[in-house]
Amino acid sequence: MTGEPILLQEQAGGVVTLTLNRPKAFNSLSLALLQAIDAALQSLAGDQDARVIVFKGAGDRAFCSGHDLKEIGRDLSEVPVKALFEQCSAMMLRILQQPQPVIAAVDGIATAAGCQLVAACDLAIATPRSTFATSGVKYGLFCSTPMVALGRAVHRKAAMEMLLTGDFIDAETAKNYGLINQITDDLDAGVAAMCDRLCDKPRDVLALGKQAFYRQLEMGISDAYAFTSDVITGNALMPDFAEGLAAFQEKRRPNWPASSKTAAE
Repeated sequence: MTGEPILLQEQAGGVVTLTLNRPKAFNSLSLALLQAIDAALQSLAGDQDARVIVFKGAGDRAFCSGHDLKEIGRDLSEVPVKALFEQCSAMMLRILQQPQPVIAAVDGIATAAGCQLVAACDLAIATPRSTFATSGVKYGLFCSTPMVALGRAVHRKAAMEMLLTGDFIDAETAKNYGLINQITDDLDAGVAAMCDRLCDKPRDVLALGKQAFYRQLEMGISDAYAFTSDVITGNALMPDFAEGLAAFQEKRRPNWPASSKTAAE
């Protein structure tokens, strides 16, 4: 044991990078790592200087290989197993609730809960060599919790094929499925370009829009329109829109307010 943290955190400008730092274990999600990620996200939620969050995997083999099967195998009793999966689900849900856009920067394999992490993030960028799978079924453990994020990110039949077979798909297939946004040979440059596009937008409006997007997905269409009508009305009354409108009329770049509102009420 080197004592090196299992989760590395680095901030440059408005971009916070969280690196899963268990390269010898293919960055698998131990209970301790899940707790560290959850704590970091909670802390960052109220950080006005944090504009975008990026997940990366340490080493050159994996983004994240899912749960640590060796850890699970040490005690296959209900209490620890349930605690692990509940912690993972809570962390994935927190990503959706996070005010900042969250990007998965994938280089290498993303399997099972690692694939779930990619699907749970708002955006995902991957290298051509990256591969994806919900492979639990091959080991007798259906990826039941990963399918929550996967089934909301990709087409239904594509999700079912991944879940039922457990087979790997390549980056191009993942892009066609809607699991990732982009494929790039230069991951750092691709992620930086996306972060620049997001940091150029008002933080509070992105937070409001992100929360509203996920909430309306769970509604019927009439309720969704009623809800988003309220959201856009509130947005129109925020200082961000007043500044954006003035900038449009004056043909200049907006100077966004530091903070106004951070959630879709």
